[in-house]
Amino acid sequence: MASPQRALVIVESPAKATTISRYLGKGYDVLASYGHVRDLIEKDGAVDPDHGFAMTWQVPPQGKKRLKEIAQALGKADTLYLATDPDREGEAIAWHLHAELERLGKLKQKTVRRIVFHEITKPAVLKALEHPRELDDNLIDAYRARRGLDYLVGYRLSPVLWRKMPNSRSAGRVQSVALRLVCEREDEIDAFESQEYWQIQADFTTPRDEGITARLSILDGKKLDKLSLGTQQDAEHAIALCQGQTYSITEQSSRQEVRRSVPPFNTSTLLQEASRKLHFTTSQTMQLAQKLYEGVGLMGGLITYMRTDGISMSSEAITGIRQVVGKQYGAEYVPEKPRLYKNKSKNAQEAHEAVRPTDPARTPQSLMSKLDPAMLKLYQLIWNRAVASQMNDAQIQRVFLDITSDDARAVFHASGQSILFPGFLALYEVSKSRGQEKEDSSTLPVTQQGEVLALQECRSSQHCTQPPPRYSEASLVKQMEEVGIGRPSTYSSVLKVLQD
Repeated sequence: MASPQRALVIVESPAKATTISRYLGKGYDVLASYGHVRDLIEKDGAVDPDHGFAMTWQVPPQGKKRLKEIAQALGKADTLYLATDPDREGEAIAWHLHAELERLGKLKQKTVRRIVFHEITKPAVLKALEHPRELDDNLIDAYRARRGLDYLVGYRLSPVLWRKMPNSRSAGRVQSVALRLVCEREDEIDAFESQEYWQIQADFTTPRDEGITARLSILDGKKLDKLSLGTQQDAEHAIALCQGQTYSITEQSSRQEVRRSVPPFNTSTLLQEASRKLHFTTSQTMQLAQKLYEGVGLMGGLITYMRTDGISMSSEAITGIRQVVGKQYGAEYVPEKPRLYKNKSKNAQEAHEAVRPTDPARTPQSLMSKLDPAMLKLYQLIWNRAVASQMNDAQIQRVFLDITSDDARAVFHASGQSILFPGFLALYEVSKSRGQEKEDSSTLPVTQQGEVLALQECRSSQHCTQPPPRYSEASLVKQMEEVGIGRPSTYSSVLKVLQD
């Protein structure tokens, strides 16, 4: 690629600037804008609805300092590459930079190009330089509309909020509706009336002295639902009917199930799984992901862009992951055809790839001495999920038993499972959120229909119905995504504002 005589590349963060500077070498200067260099004026009239929603912008002192540094460097360059992040905010930062540099008269006789990359690796950066584009007016207009709404809603609502909650920060179009979700859930909890219920379990042994634990499912010909035994007296009556009987297996069945492999992470699922499995806050997860994306030491970027709705991966990434699967797990774990995933959400904006490792061959084990413990845990979570997405499905055998008393008044039900082929479960299993039913993963002994079992113990346990749980960070992110509140770039900041 023929390089210009001198070029200036602008990115958002200094860490990213350091990494990219190392990739480009001589002929390129790489500077950081440190985010936005201008914003709306901090007084009434910043957005004028009566004149086409015209906006008045200002450059704060810190922005003036950055602009001065960039303008000085631009004086020595022929070409300006605006290489801010590939999302809407990144496009807006590039637009602000272009507008201010043009206002200052620094773009005369300069070539200006917008470039984007979704991973900070040398091939990705060099490819972006070879395929520049113009600023995207649609993304810029989307940013201006969002910023205008923030101002028109927040500027008028915030003083009301401050009167009611003196320590609060501001009201915004996203955190306000997210707060409403939290308040509605609290109303549900307040209105909830708990109900008592009892469950009956029994321990049986086979003639070979193997144990089976089962739950009472039918009593006196009636199928028991969750609330059928509502008092301790009901439970004691049920136990009395169950004891002193001989039991046998009256129904035995099994079926094979296929558990499909899971797609790689997008922002929402990454935040949810990091919360459940690693106990990271959304803010912590995004900060660590940002560092992995920008690059660590001499390794460059370790993951692709972490603010995304997308769950697809490039063909090169899929090929690399399939090679890793075959090498580490064997050919039987590699699907006949690559797994392709498509987002079902109507609101998804799939301009970016899923969150995945930039080089699948760079295993978490190979980075143990190079990453701090928290970064390594997050990288391993991302790597495991991406690799598992290109592994074969799991094959599971489910077994079901009905154990009936001689007088047919009591029927107990037992279930269990065994894994015939682990497939992607050999590497990754999706965590369960609170409220999801847990599968019975116990293994039942081999039995025959008609086989007589000995009742060892019959016991009751008291329970109470539970109100819907308060939102955790993970469950609130999931709910926000489901109802279309916010975008991947806002989840972490919205939750932090609510907590603050």
